[in-house]
Amino acid sequence: MLGLKLPTDPRWVNIVEKNIEEILTDHAFCEQKATSTAISLIVSFPEYTDLVQEMIALVKEEMSHFKMVHDIILERGYTLGRDRKDDYVVQLIKFFPKGGSRTTQLVHRLLYAALIEARSCERFRLLSEELEDKKLASFYKKLMISEANHYTMFLGYARQYGDRKEVDKKWQDLLEYEAQIMKNLGNKETVHG
Repeated sequence: MLGLKLPTDPRWVNIVEKNIEEILTDHAFCEQKATSTAISLIVSFPEYTDLVQEMIALVKEEMSHFKMVHDIILERGYTLGRDRKDDYVVQLIKFFPKGGSRTTQLVHRLLYAALIEARSCERFRLLSEELEDKKLASFYKKLMISEANHYTMFLGYARQYGDRKEVDKKWQDLLEYEAQIMKNLGNKETVHG
């Protein structure tokens, strides 16, 4: 369903289990960044009323996810660590050239967001199925469903605002590029790394 060209090696969960505090901090900041992305889309493209409405709802949802992760961090006696650079996203957003029409810029941002959500969904599925901590596994199963909905929503808007054939070609090209990035990731206790 997600269309990812390179699945995550299930051994990544073993890395995560060795440092749950680290994955939770990274996850909390991923939720915060998803919130920021939704706000940025509202600020950058206010004339797309249906998108703005959807992003308002997404901001609320992503912040509620941030709070849920933060609550788990506190329940476990951890402290939210500092944010760090997401190597995956840094590399991913180099794919499309800068510039172009406003519509092209919007489509590119929506495709990036769709792919980030798709990869998060795939990673959360692995955590839900493989974590020995059943409470945390159940938590990730719920979030996996949200991420899948976000992925389809972003991809749907990209297809709505851009030429469908062109958007689908860009999506496939981006998926191929992302698979190359993923070959060098999967060895850290981070959501995308």
